[in-house]
Order: sequence, then C-alpha cells, then structure tokens
Amino acid sequence: MEEKKMVVIGVTGGIAVYKALDVISRLKKENVEVNVIMTKAAIEFVNPISFQTLSQNIVIQDMFDEPKAWELQHISLAKKADLFVVVPATANVIGKVANGISDDMLTTTIMATKAPVIFAPAMNVNMYNNKIVQNNIKKLKEVGYDFIAPAIGRLACGDIGEGKLAQTEDIFEIIMSKLYPIKDMIGTKVLVTAGPTIAPIDPVRYITNRSTGKMGYAIAKEARDRGAVVTLISGPCNEKIPFGVTVIKINTNEEMRSEVLNNYEESNIVIKAAAVSDYKPKEYSKNKIKKSEDSLNVEFVKDNDILKELGLHKKNQILVGFAAESNDLLQNAKGKLIKKNLDYIVANDITKADVGFGTEENKVIILSKDNDPVALDKMSKKQVARELLNLINKKR
Repeated sequence: MEEKKMVVIGVTGGIAVYKALDVISRLKKENVEVNVIMTKAAIEFVNPISFQTLSQNIVIQDMFDEPKAWELQHISLAKKADLFVVVPATANVIGKVANGISDDMLTTTIMATKAPVIFAPAMNVNMYNNKIVQNNIKKLKEVGYDFIAPAIGRLACGDIGEGKLAQTEDIFEIIMSKLYPIKDMIGTKVLVTAGPTIAPIDPVRYITNRSTGKMGYAIAKEARDRGAVVTLISGPCNEKIPFGVTVIKINTNEEMRSEVLNNYEESNIVIKAAAVSDYKPKEYSKNKIKKSEDSLNVEFVKDNDILKELGLHKKNQILVGFAAESNDLLQNAKGKLIKKNLDYIVANDITKADVGFGTEENKVIILSKDNDPVALDKMSKKQVARELLNLINKKR
C-alpha cells in the first residue's frame, strides 16, 4: 500500500483564489492529505470555511492563532509536507520569498520547508511582465523553486495577456506527477510514438486508421512521472499535449520515420505505440480527383516499416512494439517480436469492443525475448503503461 502524501496549499489574495478549491477537491479524490494556509488578503476573497470543508483540515490563517496542538504550526507543516504549492501566487508573495521576507504564516512556512515548492502565478499581465517580478521569478528558479506558467487569456480586470492562472486540471496533474511514488527512470531518455499516420490520396482525401493515441500518450506520461526525459512523436489525434514532454507532431509515415530516426540514437528506451500506415497510394494526385465514375481504383504500395528498420540498427536501446491483431494474437505478435528484433511487444485483440482503439481501457499480453508472456487483466491504459514500464525497468 502506497504511503499517503501530504500537500500544503498556500492561498494568496487575488480573484483566482476560488480556483484553488478545485485543485484541493481533485487532490482529495486521489486520497492526498491537504493542509491550507491562507493570507489575510486571500480571506477577503473566499471564506476559509470553504477550504476547511474541502481539505477536511483546519485552515491556518494567522501566525499568532493559538495552535490546535502543542507544536509550532509553521515548523510542523514545513516538516510534514511532501510538496508545497502556492495557488494562486501573487507578485507580493513571490517578491517576499525571493527576497527572504517571512512576515506571515505562509512565507514563514515556505522558508522553513525542505519540500519542493511550486508557485502558480496569477496577476495582471503588466504586473507579470514587470521586470522586477520577472527577476524575482528568475531568482527563485535559480535556487530550485518551480513555477507553473500562467495562461494567456482575458483577465479579471479586462486586459488580455499572460497572467491568467493555469488550468486547475494542469496544476493538479503537475502536483500528482511530483508526488508519483515511483522514480526509477530519472535521466532515462524515452522515445514514444503515438496515434495514427495518414497517407494522402489527393489534396482532399487520405487513408488512416482508428488509432486515437490514448495508449501512447499514457505511456509518455507514465515515463515522465517516473523521472524520464520523454520525447513523444504523435500523429494527428485529439489528446491533450502533456506537460513536461517534448511533443513532435507529424502526419505521414515518412515524417514519422524521419523524426524517429533523428531521436533514435540518443534514446535509451523506444516504445512504438503508434499505428503507422503500412500502405500508401502508389501515385499521389496533386489535384482533387473528380467524381466521374461509379468506382475509384487506387493502387497502394508498401510504406516504410519503421519498427523493422529500428530493429536492424538497434545498439543498446530497449525496443518495444505494439501488435493490434484481429486473429491469431499470440502467434502474430511472437512473429513480429522475432522478425523485427524487438525486446518486447504488446499484443491486443482489436475485435473486442470495450478495449483497444478509442477506449479508456485495454487488455493486453506483453511478450518478450527472454520471458514467458505476461497477460494483463482489463485495466486503464494508464495502468497498462505502468505495468509495461515495470517489466522494462526490472530488466534494465
């Protein structure tokens, strides 16, 4: 059973204060212990009872409140915290911490903690771009504090620009990534491919496949959370770009091949989860093919077998492929494993309606060169990604 994590949320004064409630709600749903420290300015915007109700802990407001237990509260929370997040973070609190000023419970606790500290700024665009504020941010980054960059949009004052608090979903995901209990891939360079590729027929038409990229994106995020340096080469899909991952967007097989080969040499682990087009039209029509007959005949030729090419040039990389099969699952997957010189192959039956393309869950069998196949029960793609990397890291 994983140890319960504790996060201290520092809340400062600004119109975005209420958004911190959503961050806390999300954390509590993941069984994270949350303690809240509010500044006097923050209390002017939202009643502490709201934060107390969601966090299920007494909200700390004043340095001189009588402690609920016989311990110095700022020292106690500073020691207990696994992570400290200031959301929203005003120019005022950033400036105080950057210059060593600790004159309230929040800044005092930040000064006393050895836990990682993250600031999520929210302020007027002109304040955010002020050279003094930017220098304070730079100073804090140089000594190890992290920042979640604000979004660009319409601000409460009516101005438009950078300064809007980052999406609470993004803040939550960054927190959960920092708290992730497995950190066995720090510094490992992982290359992941995801999604479909397209094969153009004319300027309007193309052929593709049903891949949505969900599995590849889940693998990229899992590797990132474990500390890896991740590059994700993605075909066209609707998945949200994950933070902390270098994403390269491509469309065709040839574009995928070029980007994969550019990154292959320096990668330690390569996981080819993309569904790459095997065939392309023999001839591409530069003009739109006009509708003239009852039928249209297009001749297709084989396209690049990128995975096979990687297998031929493999040095010290761990190479992982995927096999989406409609029949003879194990036989076909094993054949690809050997033929393409892979270390692992993840096989799934695409005829199942509730797993595979476009679904949130998957049911796979992982085959390797040296061990018996590992059959996983139906589980989320996030869990499949974890199990796959567990297997890979045991052998590294």
